[in-house]
Amino acid sequence: MAITITILETLEGYYSVQFPFDTPVFDILRAIPGSRHDGQTRLWTIPQTRPTINTLLFALWKTGRFNISEGEPDKNSSLDSPSAVTRIPPQRIIPDRIPALPVPPDTLDALFKSEARNQLVGTKAKDPQLVSACRDALRTLHYSPRTEESYLHWIRLYLASSGKHQSGHSVEPKINAFLTNLALKENISSSTQNQALAALLFMYRRVLGLDPGQLGEIIRAKKPIHLPVVMTRAEVKTVLSLMTGDTKLMAAIMYGGGLRLNECVTMRVQDLDFESRSIAVKCGKGAKDRVTMLPGTLVAPLQEHLALVKALHEKDLAEGWGHVLLPNSIAKKYTNAATDWRWQWLFPQRRRWRNSQNGLEGRHHVDETIVQRAVKEAVLLAGITKRASCHTFRHSFATHLLEGGYDIRTVQELLGHSDVRTTQIYTHVLNKGPGGVRSPFDVL
Repeated sequence: MAITITILETLEGYYSVQFPFDTPVFDILRAIPGSRHDGQTRLWTIPQTRPTINTLLFALWKTGRFNISEGEPDKNSSLDSPSAVTRIPPQRIIPDRIPALPVPPDTLDALFKSEARNQLVGTKAKDPQLVSACRDALRTLHYSPRTEESYLHWIRLYLASSGKHQSGHSVEPKINAFLTNLALKENISSSTQNQALAALLFMYRRVLGLDPGQLGEIIRAKKPIHLPVVMTRAEVKTVLSLMTGDTKLMAAIMYGGGLRLNECVTMRVQDLDFESRSIAVKCGKGAKDRVTMLPGTLVAPLQEHLALVKALHEKDLAEGWGHVLLPNSIAKKYTNAATDWRWQWLFPQRRRWRNSQNGLEGRHHVDETIVQRAVKEAVLLAGITKRASCHTFRHSFATHLLEGGYDIRTVQELLGHSDVRTTQIYTHVLNKGPGGVRSPFDVL
């Protein structure tokens, strides 16, 4: 006789599993980590996690007695048909669109081959189901857009090449072969190789639900220690003197506050506090907020700049536009925030853009390439042979603070480093240590 197992979301953080008494199913549920049985309701509850639901569905599917279906089972089905496992509603059970049927390790080859046949590497127009599931999982976990773009790039390449490997139960050889090919033939750096590995581990762990312990030993590239490029105070002054307009102001902020380029161009009006001379960095690298210093000499130039930006914003409002993109659900919570002066970009673009969804026009923040191009030209005009870039201002900021005798913990907080060991790299380029020791050759 066919039976139906229904998985419902009844309690926050748990799924409820309903089914007529069946000894094999009872044993499967009892073996699920974290499962509990309520004697009064006669229901089983399991933790609401992807590995848990994957383990349950795979165990049921492996018995050969069950099919996985969405929604209500077909009441007209024959009793001789396989039993059904129904998930109601599927979008609540697995919100990140993870594939309905759990993928056992010995069928990964077939999945990858089918994905590779439909794969358009480097495009997003026709992504296969697995790539789409990875994208939804990344967005559900609030990964940054840049991380999402990078991860999906490596996952696409991996799916396109995985069909060439020999079949096997372990995915370790596949990952190692892919990473080795990147290192030997593509000549990628160790940091890029580790990024590709992180993307593949995300796909296996978060989407396919494979236990990390099944991955075995993965070859990880050793990241070499590179000293940061640092400009002297005189070089910074020369480069800034050769820049003009908004790009000069942005370069001065990056050096004066130790900001990254993306943190600088995405600053909003409300992030500046002239009274306390501070800059609030919102959602920096690693989705971390911090507060850094606002140089006193930049107060007057920034106030003049804000006056021009506000006049431009008021002109846009008078013409019926003036909307700006807002993070998360701010636009739903505060309906007028999109036109609020406080939420406007500190460095808006010259031209307006149109939102294709609602037809509203607004201004995006200035593109990073504009600042990068201006800094590159100024470095060349200054005759500096170092490979200086926008990020060099941040390196110079940290190094010059340490040279000035400031505590390394203070510098760590200003830079937003999670580990002080990251900040300690700047001690290698100070005018102390090897740079402050006089060579015996000079006293011959």
